[in-house]
Amino acid sequence: MNKRPRLIVVAALVLAALAGGLLYWWLRPARAANVLTLYGNVDIWEARPAFNDNGPVTQMRVTEGARVRKGELIARIDDSRYLARLADARHQAANLKAVLSRLLHGSRPQEIAQAKATMEGLRAIYQNDETNYARTLSLIPQGVASIQDRDDAQARVRSARGSYQAALQAYRLAVEGPRHEDIIAARSAYDAAVAAAALAARELADTSLHAPADGVIENRILEPGDMASPSTPVYTIALTSPLWVRAYVPETDLGKLALGMPAAITTDSFPGRRYRGWVGYISPTAEFTPKTVETPTLRTQLVYQVRVYACDSHGELRLGMPATVAIDLSHRLETTSAGGYAAPSCGDTNASGK
Repeated sequence: MNKRPRLIVVAALVLAALAGGLLYWWLRPARAANVLTLYGNVDIWEARPAFNDNGPVTQMRVTEGARVRKGELIARIDDSRYLARLADARHQAANLKAVLSRLLHGSRPQEIAQAKATMEGLRAIYQNDETNYARTLSLIPQGVASIQDRDDAQARVRSARGSYQAALQAYRLAVEGPRHEDIIAARSAYDAAVAAAALAARELADTSLHAPADGVIENRILEPGDMASPSTPVYTIALTSPLWVRAYVPETDLGKLALGMPAAITTDSFPGRRYRGWVGYISPTAEFTPKTVETPTLRTQLVYQVRVYACDSHGELRLGMPATVAIDLSHRLETTSAGGYAAPSCGDTNASGK
């Protein structure tokens, strides 16, 4: 008699459990219908900066694990040759600049006055020799002057005339100044020298290596004393932005996604912490499910890669870390007039929340 009430109680509990289970499964699809859950791994971009010049490394200023900011000096190579080349290029440019300046300013007043005085002096000599030559011609009939005297006087006149004409042209050149073509040639030579100096300055600046973006040093490839070249990376830098979760969506769920949909990202490493994100990329081509993808769908089913960008102000997400993404399918961003969408950003609220 005592067992019957117990059986009734047990039966009631079993029925209540079954009813609760049925109710849970009945309500669960309605509650999760607008949320798509995907599984993937944290992914980032990497940079492998290298020197743009050749030379031995003299400084390696950061080590593995160090955080660097964009533009921060992280390494140097020997710059002695580039300093000498820059100094020589600047001296050449200064010399050609002086030449161009002299041509642009033309002849100095003193040079013009000197050319004029020389011309007038030679003209006086020429006129005097002409007078002597005429006098010699008049004395020949009288027997006072000989034919030889006439020839000598005539030669002096010709010589004086040539010297005077040369001085006259020199004076005209001094007044007119340099030719336009000479000025153009001098300006071109100066511009080339300035360009060579700028190139030398750029080569000198390239002896210093700066971080291309914010990130974390993953690998220090070279050391002081190693020979650097443009083909040899110096560091491997994990870029801290952008950061996303690489996941794969089955073909049957592809039509539910749209760019800009908000998402919540969680990881096993930080239970209870949720990272805000959004769908930033949907692959236009299909591929077979990778073996590393954690999904209940069959591996023979086609999937599409999806990138869900994440906001991680605490720097907790690491490359390759498994992550779960819950995408809100009820939220779609309005497209712009160009056919795109206004991409969200972490902004000032990129902190992950519990």
